Amino acid sequence: MDSGVIEGGLNVTLTIRLLMHGKEVGSIIGKKGESVKKMREESGARINISEGNCPERIITLAGPTTAIFKAFSMIIEKLEEDISSSMSNSTATSKPPVTLRIVVPASQCGSLIGKGGCKIKEIRESTGAQVQVAGDMLPNSTERAITIAGTPLSIIECVKQICVVMLESPPKGVTIPYRPKPSGSPVIFAGGQAYAVQGQHAIPQPDLTKLHQLAMQQSPFPLAPSSQGFTAGMDASAQTGSHELTIPNDLIGCIIGRQGAKINEIRQMSGAQIKIANPVEGSSDRQVTITGSPASISLAEYLINARLSSEATGMAAN
Repeated sequence: MDSGVIEGGLNVTLTIRLLMHGKEVGSIIGKKGESVKKMREESGARINISEGNCPERIITLAGPTTAIFKAFSMIIEKLEEDISSSMSNSTATSKPPVTLRIVVPASQCGSLIGKGGCKIKEIRESTGAQVQVAGDMLPNSTERAITIAGTPLSIIECVKQICVVMLESPPKGVTIPYRPKPSGSPVIFAGGQAYAVQGQHAIPQPDLTKLHQLAMQQSPFPLAPSSQGFTAGMDASAQTGSHELTIPNDLIGCIIGRQGAKINEIRQMSGAQIKIANPVEGSSDRQVTITGSPASISLAEYLINARLSSEATGMAAN
């Protein structure tokens, strides 16, 4: 595609969302934010970086296409520089390609892949970049990650082509954007609010508060309004109890998740202890025991049920 198409026909306002590891983001922000400040000034694009205590961060580039691609090439150059400087200390002889993930609404992935994969094949062939569209949506969102690897020039060209496709076929329905989760910080519920504990600070978590309130409405336990709140597995003053659930064997996998990721997430969010009994011969069910304060039990139960119902309704979509 010649750059005239981009310059002329595509000069509209665009938003590109990049998903990066914390370490990469650190080098893009630079010392005291100098690097990202320079990118903003030189490109004229709005560059927004999601909050910092997550293993993954989202970098959002917004603005006219020319500004976005300028900012985008500066980010790629930075990543390329980091690879080169890490190479100088290593014995490896071949230089790894720059790899980048962009996040797009799942409803646009079909147009991007094309009938029988023809569109994505065309993009791969014309740009020389490797492009992979994730089969699964990112957790708690309707977005998918697209991984692009190659030389800086091939990646920039590839993202331009992806943007053309996305502008031609806008997303359908509501898009739930992916928000990276903080890395395992304890959660406290107090006064009907959920807070994540980070260092010395408790940061309000609106998403968790919503979940917590939903769990409270569905709670089989009479809960006294509490001023001290329920602390995730740490507050001995909140009376602990236990609750048992029976879950069919063929659904237990969706609760446990890959290498236990889902069950750990449920434990983390609810603060409850969750034990899954070993399969019993002749039984098609598994016993799940949830232990903790009434609030954490009901939240864990709510999260397990939500997981089960999404599995049941979303077999195809999951």
